[in-house]
Amino acid sequence: MAKIKKGDLVQVITGAKQDRGGDRGKQGKVLEVIEGGKRVVVEGINYVKRHNRVGQSQRGTKTGGIETYEAPIHISNVALVDPETKKPTRVGFRVEEKVKDGVKKTVRVRYAKKSGKDI
Repeated sequence: MAKIKKGDLVQVITGAKQDRGGDRGKQGKVLEVIEGGKRVVVEGINYVKRHNRVGQSQRGTKTGGIETYEAPIHISNVALVDPETKKPTRVGFRVEEKVKDGVKKTVRVRYAKKSGKDI
């Protein structure tokens, strides 16, 4: 089971501080998990610019220019945010039994561990 999934609120825990132009300490929602869970794309984090060559589409309109988009960041550089305290926390799993239609099923459930300090 993955520790960070699409739609989770995460915080960047490494890199340059915000006053130096970095993203450390910023929080955002995970838009995509790629490469088997190794990298994540986070909303509003790690913006990069891509310069595209000017061309023409079949209709004759000009294409190209400078695009700005979120680049992937390694999953080890983000931490899940605890929904209660709004601080970064570790992720744990616990085994629970669920009864559905009279059948017991053992499932693993993610939960945010309680921590006394910021990560």
